[in-house]
Amino acid sequence: MTLLTRAVGACALLSLPLAPVLAADADPYPTRAIKWIVPYLAGTGPDLTARVLSDAMSNELGQPIVVENRGGVGGNLGAQLAARAAPDGYTWLYSGSPMAASMRLYAQPGFDVMKDFVHVGGISRSDSVVLVNRASPYQTLSDLVAGLSAKPGELFYASGGVGTPSHLGAESLLAVTQTTSSHVPYKGASESTNAVASDQVSFALSLIGPALPHIQGGRLKPLAVLSPERNRMLPEVPTTAEAGVADAVVMAYGGLSVPAGTPPAVVSRIAAALDAALQRDDVRGKLENSGLTVTPASSEAYTQLLRDEMLATQQLADKVNLPRQ
Repeated sequence: MTLLTRAVGACALLSLPLAPVLAADADPYPTRAIKWIVPYLAGTGPDLTARVLSDAMSNELGQPIVVENRGGVGGNLGAQLAARAAPDGYTWLYSGSPMAASMRLYAQPGFDVMKDFVHVGGISRSDSVVLVNRASPYQTLSDLVAGLSAKPGELFYASGGVGTPSHLGAESLLAVTQTTSSHVPYKGASESTNAVASDQVSFALSLIGPALPHIQGGRLKPLAVLSPERNRMLPEVPTTAEAGVADAVVMAYGGLSVPAGTPPAVVSRIAAALDAALQRDDVRGKLENSGLTVTPASSEAYTQLLRDEMLATQQLADKVNLPRQ
């Protein structure tokens, strides 16, 4: 062995203990601002949720989290953007039931909910509520069902878009009551609730969050919530079962996802920050006062919820012959 070879070998040996340390310290996550895509309009339940959590998680991670609303196509547009983002932990997506439903309702949603994302964890459950205009002739759910039966296909209902909980909830309600109605999809929950408030349509289903201000302001009348129990923010509103429609239960789930290929260590860091934020009483209070139920779920449990939603959507689509978009 030459002197040069021995010198090079010695340098290599000396550098070995330092290499892992240098690699670990080279780029600790996160080092810059994070973008959180919400694939719905401002003022919706997912938007409010992301904004509440972004503040809390920013404190945990030590970097700003910027919420970006990219609504359109029932949430598909924002999901497409997130799916194409670099898998480095700096682009998040507020994901949920509509993403899974889109896999069965759109011929080309532009993403694969199981292949294109790592689902970090579940955040919350949202109840849906049946809404009519305050001056509507249908002042109970029984009244509305009777009106639908008397005028098949003549009454119109609004939704926040194809595949959204408001769309699937309405179709589920129609299927259970064996009635029909004409669907008018809007760009989001705000527009669909405004359509009911301005008497453009006969009724709508909406997540409670975006509907709550209209209900509290007296513009909309809630007839029933599509959940097993009454919602704490609308304690006087009966469940569909209490209102005489036993099997109409539709709940939406939301969570946090990142592009597939994001390093496991980064995913774990994000998951830990999400869990810490959801344990805070002030965060839970803000979310639940908007009508949500905080339901933290592991990556595995949340991913299974999305699989279940795909199956339930397919079963509903087959039952009522929902066409693919």
